[in-house]
Amino acid sequence: MSAAAAPGAPLALLAELTHRCPLQCPYCSNPINLERASSELTTEEWRRVIVEAADLGALQIHLSGGEPTVRRDLEEIIAASSEEGLYTNLITSAVLLDAERIGRLAEVGLDHVQISFQDNEAGNADRIGGYAGGHEKKQAVAKLVRSVGLPLTVNAVMHRQNLENLDAVIDMAVGLDAERLEVAHVQYYGWALRNRAALMPSRDQLDRATEVVDAARERLAGRLAIDYVVPDYYARRPKACMGGWGRRFLNIDPLGRVLPCHAAATITELEFWSVRDRPLAEIWQSSPAFLRFRGTDWMPEPCRSCDRREIDWGGCRCQALALTGDAANTDPACEKSPLHASMFEMAATESTTAPPDFIYRRIGA
Repeated sequence: MSAAAAPGAPLALLAELTHRCPLQCPYCSNPINLERASSELTTEEWRRVIVEAADLGALQIHLSGGEPTVRRDLEEIIAASSEEGLYTNLITSAVLLDAERIGRLAEVGLDHVQISFQDNEAGNADRIGGYAGGHEKKQAVAKLVRSVGLPLTVNAVMHRQNLENLDAVIDMAVGLDAERLEVAHVQYYGWALRNRAALMPSRDQLDRATEVVDAARERLAGRLAIDYVVPDYYARRPKACMGGWGRRFLNIDPLGRVLPCHAAATITELEFWSVRDRPLAEIWQSSPAFLRFRGTDWMPEPCRSCDRREIDWGGCRCQALALTGDAANTDPACEKSPLHASMFEMAATESTTAPPDFIYRRIGA
């Protein structure tokens, strides 16, 4: 595919409604420099964007943050999405929800809820999230979600400080009547990159986690679907990040900037156009940021001649920047990268030394 060719309609829009959040997770995917409420897109701006996304051919909208439920207009945003025929998924910490609001969200057209959990054990979960009483509230809200008939996904972000509890996390998801569990090892961007040494699991931990997931998938087949995301630092080949740069997904941040992925703003050489200035279709089809790494024309060797170039699409550009200093370099997660061995060594060293204290996610931190 030519780097200049748009691959048809995006499948989904990730709408980051806000960076505000009561939790302070040290692996948060939000950028280090968090935006304040005064900068956020308004209700009417989101309404227009939703119409444009549907006209572009998008099928899903994932409502995220920060914590999207801090937006008092969340019901209006969901209703507008439902009216346009978009499948609506709320990605939430759940700690601000109650029965009344869950009922309202369901009434206006919410299709699915994804709740993040920091562990199965309250003390450690609340320590990781930096929010006292959070775990108990999450469990209560998960039950409320199921009581109104909404499908539930449990998102369990795993790392060296909770991975030993993976069996119990899986049991928790079953007990909450979740349809899906995402066992998502931390990916090292944003706050997670800053906290990498505190979060990186050992290879032994990872291997055991993989065994646990494989056994649970067999045991719970037909009852609980389990997605499994392995940390790139232990991979042999890179994953097709977001299905390939600018191919299937787009992300809109609280300011209205349109990004190929949630971490793309770390690539400061790129110009990200805003929905406040241009139509969404124009941005998707022809903005410099989307064209820069779309397709295969941009690839250096060995990616350019690799038989997997239209499978992994070159891997992750943000990771290439973070670990090599150049977003156009081969992703070090690939065994063909000259930095692949050093990436493994870095993970091994950090995962076997005493973890430093968390640097919690805070505005102005």
